[in-house]
Amino acid sequence: MLFRRRSDQPVMFHRCEHGDRLWHDLAQWYATDLGQLTREQEQQQLDTELVNLFGYHLLHLGSPADATMLRASRVNHRMRTRLDADSRAADRDERGLCLQPTALPFTPDSLDVVVLAHILEFSSDPHTVLREVERSLIPEGHVVILGFNPVSLWGLARLFRGWKRRVPWCGHFLTPTRLKDWLALLGFEIVRQRRYCYRPPWQHPRLLQRLAFLERLGRRLWPIFGGGYLLVARKR
Repeated sequence: MLFRRRSDQPVMFHRCEHGDRLWHDLAQWYATDLGQLTREQEQQQLDTELVNLFGYHLLHLGSPADATMLRASRVNHRMRTRLDADSRAADRDERGLCLQPTALPFTPDSLDVVVLAHILEFSSDPHTVLREVERSLIPEGHVVILGFNPVSLWGLARLFRGWKRRVPWCGHFLTPTRLKDWLALLGFEIVRQRRYCYRPPWQHPRLLQRLAFLERLGRRLWPIFGGGYLLVARKR
């Protein structure tokens, strides 16, 4: 049996005060010029990694959450989640699970791949989220994590913008090193790590376009300072 009864505990978030609107606001941010740039780079990273991960069941948690993000996956059964309690009319035609990341409604050892798209930096209990992922994954199953890097220009922007309680800057950004330590304690082996978004987090399309050369330069000269990162880990 794949599903189990879910908990009724509410989902809480670290510094953001948007409540049920958090994921709606994050989706709106992804519609901005900077958000679209971020989404394109995250899509490239996912396309590269998901094509090499196999199995029967894939779960996607977080935002962005449209079906395009999983287009490269070869897993037939792909489940996407809707974490916003107030579903808008535009979303009603799309299928999605309503669940809580701190209490996944799956039996142990039932999922092959879990994609966590910015869940951990907006959760009040990221440890529990990772424990639930570990419990739900089969042995040798994979978790793919997208996160914002605090050791970057994006992290610096968060220091100045986070107090405004605006997403994504109000989230609790986690360093890849810290996240790898948590995963190691849960028995995961780090398979791969990628970084991206070396341009400053500015909402100026022409300026972002002119600074496109920083992506190639950043990967070569200061790879650890990418604004976003992707981690792939395997459950031992």
